[in-house]
Amino acid sequence: MRTLALDGSTGASGDMLLAALLAVGADRDALAPVEAALPVRYEVGETTKNGIAATTVDVLLETDGSEPGDEPEDGGAGAEHGHDHADHEHSGDGHDHSDSHDHSDSHDHADGHDHADGHDHVHAEGHGPHRSYEEVREIVAGMDLPDGVESDALAIFEILGEAEAAVHGTDLAETHFHEVGADDAIADVVGACLLLDDLDVERVVTTPLAAGEGAVEMSHGTYPVPAPAVVEIAGQADWSLRGGPVEAELLTPTGAAILAHVADGVDALPELDVAASGYGAGGYDFPERPNVLRAMVGDGGSGGLVRDEITVLETNLDDAAPELLGDLQRSLAEAGARDVSVLPATMKKSRPGHLVKVICKPADAERVARRLAEETGTLGVREHGAGHRWIAQRELVTVTVAADGEPHDVAVKVASDADGEVYDVSAEFDDAATVADETGLPVREVMRRAEATARERE
Repeated sequence: MRTLALDGSTGASGDMLLAALLAVGADRDALAPVEAALPVRYEVGETTKNGIAATTVDVLLETDGSEPGDEPEDGGAGAEHGHDHADHEHSGDGHDHSDSHDHSDSHDHADGHDHADGHDHVHAEGHGPHRSYEEVREIVAGMDLPDGVESDALAIFEILGEAEAAVHGTDLAETHFHEVGADDAIADVVGACLLLDDLDVERVVTTPLAAGEGAVEMSHGTYPVPAPAVVEIAGQADWSLRGGPVEAELLTPTGAAILAHVADGVDALPELDVAASGYGAGGYDFPERPNVLRAMVGDGGSGGLVRDEITVLETNLDDAAPELLGDLQRSLAEAGARDVSVLPATMKKSRPGHLVKVICKPADAERVARRLAEETGTLGVREHGAGHRWIAQRELVTVTVAADGEPHDVAVKVASDADGEVYDVSAEFDDAATVADETGLPVREVMRRAEATARERE
């Protein structure tokens, strides 16, 4: 399986992701649809971080009708698209990296990579467009993008919108993006999706993402790192969040949202026959570690199942009502549980009771444990620590079953190994039962036909 593996030990931002994808082999020309649709240009360069050669990417906002070095007039394109990095980030270039952060007026990068290039980069606070979530969707939908790229970009902005809505206590439809609605931030998200599509990888994984430490200045005050939007996004992502290793803001909302949509979390880099590698530069210069995002592309080595990092939580109950136990699966799943089992057990003084075992991601353990305690009244939840399980790659496909001369849709779960070889198909029972009720066929027969159809498609 062709895999892109990212090393998140010094975080990630939109521009670091763009640079890492180009460094590992994506074609610069793949970014053309963004440059055709927005007044932006991607400037790709090189720098050195602690002795490591790395790629840089800047999204330059092109002004309309001005000479290089001119200040844009009020109301002109340069003013409308003032260079507000939502994240345009360079993860450590002196900007604050939340969509509600303030920005400094200078754009001098810590690695000496500045914007004295004759383009108008206006860092006037509050002058960037404040677009609604729907307006951003319309801009993305209006680009000439492949279907898969468009859907990925829209999904990433939905993640950003939901995070901001949760932070500010609003609805998604009422969410207004500040800097992450600016043209350069849209260019980060859509550009990353285009480059991923060009790389044509089947899976993206990332090691735990470093958030950094310290505090960040936002328009609403000083907040601890990671920024509130990053915390919200991490709560829904498959990967883990890690503090440190330096006092700086390393993970931005845009970087987090892109990876929340495309990447699976792993504790360590997977077995990989590396075909290409590269580094995307951030804007910090740390004395003892390079501020780079490392990317590697290659084929998975084993062809077996996929290693999935998990934590197991459990508690004993001797007074839980059956109705409560029956609802635990739903309630704990909402908090992030991947699987819930309720087993009969013998408690103290030979009393009958239940053992509740919950599988979840390490990053979700505290939230799931709290929900388990609230729902059951238990006085303690045991955690067996971070471990792993071996899981199949799973895809849900819809097939058509013919019965009584009419087509009927049935969802089928397809399980495959890391190389994409299918070894099991299983029809969804509820769909099969509905078709059985409509046609008079036995449920088993509907399931058999659906599974046979799914196997023929492979």
